Amino acid sequence: MDRFDAMRVFSRVVERRSFSLAAEDLGLPRSTVTDAVKGLEARLGVRLLERTTRQVSPTLDGEAYYRRCLSLIADLEDAEGAFGGARPKGLLRVDVHGTLARHFVMPRLPEFLAEYPGIELYISEGDRLVDLIREGIDCVLRVGDIKDSDMIARRVAMLDEITCAGPAYIDRIGQPASVDALGGHIMVGFHSSAAGTLLPLEFVVDGAVREVRLPAMVSVNGAESLVAAARLGLGLIQVPRYHVEDDLKRGTLVAVLPDCPPSPTPVSLLYPRHRQLSPRVRVFIDYVMREFGAARGSDHERSPADVARTRW
Repeated sequence: MDRFDAMRVFSRVVERRSFSLAAEDLGLPRSTVTDAVKGLEARLGVRLLERTTRQVSPTLDGEAYYRRCLSLIADLEDAEGAFGGARPKGLLRVDVHGTLARHFVMPRLPEFLAEYPGIELYISEGDRLVDLIREGIDCVLRVGDIKDSDMIARRVAMLDEITCAGPAYIDRIGQPASVDALGGHIMVGFHSSAAGTLLPLEFVVDGAVREVRLPAMVSVNGAESLVAAARLGLGLIQVPRYHVEDDLKRGTLVAVLPDCPPSPTPVSLLYPRHRQLSPRVRVFIDYVMREFGAARGSDHERSPADVARTRW
């Protein structure tokens, strides 16, 4: 194993805090990973990792060496990619909310993978804010307002939201004429894993956002269950419009207070601030930007990342 490959192995061990997980990510025997790190330590004459029965963590020297490795590996990948028509390759791990994946990411994946046949793509689904470095994830796609963190967020799109309910609910409770007429109505509660509580309904009235908390006989923590409950007439819900477009056309859901919609919800790609992007991550970000329509989003990058309001 050459020196750069050993650096890649060491970097993955630091990120995963595990020889076994690093070996699994890299498709190598665990013994090869262990020998690579031992070889680096012998060459440098310092201890790079502290090993316990539960976890592996870098020493102070190991942390400093890890930062240098990231820079050198990124420079090497850039240099290789600039010559000879080299194409991005290797394992790419992304974490995406399932609904977003199915509607925006998956449909044109065959074209993406045909363009970059050297990329092996692993997509995990979730709505929590993952620790990208520790969990070996290259980037995540999330919905909602972003708070400060040590990641970079690139705005991809703004999702129009809608309030709706099932026809049986409207027949039973009635169509409210205004936000002030919501007394007596109920909602299907959505329990946010980020906020740790039920999210209120939100309406934009005369340019101002108003939050309304209604009783909830049923509450859920998944987007699909939320929509299913609304179809059954169990209360009002608020969702991105794309998610219920077919229901609105079929009449299985009915728009409520369309003149006072919830504020649009941002979609952002997040990736580590201190790690240069590999070519395979760059091309995937470009792909996602195209699929969502970059013109609707913001091209600037900002510091993010707990999702304060997110259903999707």
